[in-house]
Amino acid sequence: MHVLLIEPDKLQADVYVQALQRNGHTVAHAVSAQGAVHLADEQTPDVVVLELQLPGHNGVEFLYEFRSYHEWLEVPVMVHSFVPPYELARAVTLTKELGVVCTLYKPETSLQNLCAVVAAAKPAAS
Repeated sequence: MHVLLIEPDKLQADVYVQALQRNGHTVAHAVSAQGAVHLADEQTPDVVVLELQLPGHNGVEFLYEFRSYHEWLEVPVMVHSFVPPYELARAVTLTKELGVVCTLYKPETSLQNLCAVVAAAKPAAS
């Protein structure tokens, strides 16, 4: 499965990329919303793993832009963020309008759990 990882922290991104690759996924890594759109344009991801706290445009702004492209409407997006769960619970827009399939709180999510959730994602129909 081709994963688009949007993670501004280089050290964390390296750890996530290695773990996802060990689990058989190909990974494209972007540190910003603009970079993520560019990478998705080069190769449509099967799943997106998104940190909401990004430099420049935040993760929600990325989602609005990402979902504005017809070919990316069905791509599953998982939020993997330091934003606390109680704040995300109030963001109904994430799931209803922007198609976020799950949210993971980084301090409570192991690498094994992250990889399992990505592996269980239903890729967009080609």
